[in-house]
Amino acid sequence: MTSAALPSAGTTVSRRPSSFRPGRIALYVVLIVGALLMITPFLWMLLTSFKSDLEVQQFNWLPGELRWHNFVEAMNTAPFLRYFRNSLFIAVGETAFTLVVCTMAGYALAKAPIRGGKSLLNYFIILLLVPFQIILVPLFMIVKSIPLFGGNNILGHGGIGWLNSWWGLIIPLGAAPLFTFLARQFYVSLPDELAQAARVDGLSEFGIFLRIMTPLIKPALITIAVFQIEAAWNGFLWPLMITTSDEMRPLQLGLAIFSQNPAEIQWPYLMAGTALATLPMIVLFVFAQKRFVEGMANVGIKG
Repeated sequence: MTSAALPSAGTTVSRRPSSFRPGRIALYVVLIVGALLMITPFLWMLLTSFKSDLEVQQFNWLPGELRWHNFVEAMNTAPFLRYFRNSLFIAVGETAFTLVVCTMAGYALAKAPIRGGKSLLNYFIILLLVPFQIILVPLFMIVKSIPLFGGNNILGHGGIGWLNSWWGLIIPLGAAPLFTFLARQFYVSLPDELAQAARVDGLSEFGIFLRIMTPLIKPALITIAVFQIEAAWNGFLWPLMITTSDEMRPLQLGLAIFSQNPAEIQWPYLMAGTALATLPMIVLFVFAQKRFVEGMANVGIKG
């Protein structure tokens, strides 16, 4: 054997890792199966929206022809445009309220020199463990007893308060403990020297929050906004409890009422309306994906 066939002393032999290791293959298989399981209901919904009633009854995966007019007929069968408008108004209102209230609370928990800040933080963490269904009835009673609204007197008696109103649909679900905790985590990641220097310069605490700290957490604001818009757009249980008028119903509740009688459901129209309902959330995530992923990656359990 010649010496040329052997690596010389001190020479590093690089070995490229095989891309077909059993563990990697198994991971890809699991991910592909999981992706197919998640996308199959959405694909069935989209394909059904182009079918005829006969094709739905026969349960064919592919429609014989693409019936685009199903989307137009769905808009005429139920007041979906009104439902879209209501959902958009609720989503924008809740998100704006959340960004104001939860960022202020998060800053106070992270940077404001207040007594009992640690206890307040523990309180918010405990609230994260409480299911929303547990507070539904107390929240309903509070909303119904809002003084001087909906015919109520100063004691909150005699009327319906915020029931069946935009106030009741937007305000109670705006101040969420989760978003306060997320905002607090982002503020904690900022250096304390910024706030201390601003205090030395005579800037008020609100000025520090608004002009110094909050502009530095734009990924957090986008993350909170995406979460809240998605939650408000898909809200069902709370609007079901407090709305009695069709004029106030959001999109998800309108879709459910549209399909109340199983014997009379027009599945192509219902799936067309549902597909249109999912479109804004897909567009939102596509445009906000970069900031959203950046915001989620920066969330750490600090402090």
